[in-house]
Amino acid sequence: MRTCIALLCVTWLILSVETVCAGPTKTILVLGDSLSQGFGLTPSEAYPMLLAKKLRAAALNFQVTNASAAGGTTEGGLERLPAHLRRKIDIFIVELGINDAFRGVPVNQIQNNLQQIIEKVKARNPHVRVVIAGMQLPNYAADDYVSAFGKVFADLAAKNGAALVPYLLQGVAGDPSMNLSDGIHPNAAGQKILAETVWHVLEPIARQIAVIPSASEGPR
Repeated sequence: MRTCIALLCVTWLILSVETVCAGPTKTILVLGDSLSQGFGLTPSEAYPMLLAKKLRAAALNFQVTNASAAGGTTEGGLERLPAHLRRKIDIFIVELGINDAFRGVPVNQIQNNLQQIIEKVKARNPHVRVVIAGMQLPNYAADDYVSAFGKVFADLAAKNGAALVPYLLQGVAGDPSMNLSDGIHPNAAGQKILAETVWHVLEPIARQIAVIPSASEGPR
């Protein structure tokens, strides 16, 4: 049953696009899993669409596309990405990896998949700004795998000159009042916290990009 719901959510959310302000727009693509998809909530309650509202309030002209999927993995992100490379991307937010970790996928494979995703986006969009949403495993198994996984996102950010959200679930993970009954997925209040966490990193980037004329960015 959950698989069917997830598939329906994928179809719905790929079409979930919000335009911010009038005039020439820049674009933001969010590629993530159920945390970015807003599992159990309406698309408008997920943090990517909350970011769109913040951008509008700041008079920043952006179109936000949430291409996140419940159960998404880094390998799945690689498979889904080509369909979203047909359009220009100015800011790319990638939030993937935690489902791989839950399945015990080797950390080097997770990092390699994320690197490939970033490289493919950059190949089609040389001037894209990348934002990496970092994740952490619960401390129930503080072993080498947990430690290595926690370093992946900072390492990728340093290697690719990307901006880093150190921990997407900061202030939300482990708080029953911020999560659905499953204790894993943020509720509407939790998604608002996620939006604030990402906004602190995204806002200065968006303001920089908003003043760059599209013509100066060269061919895409």
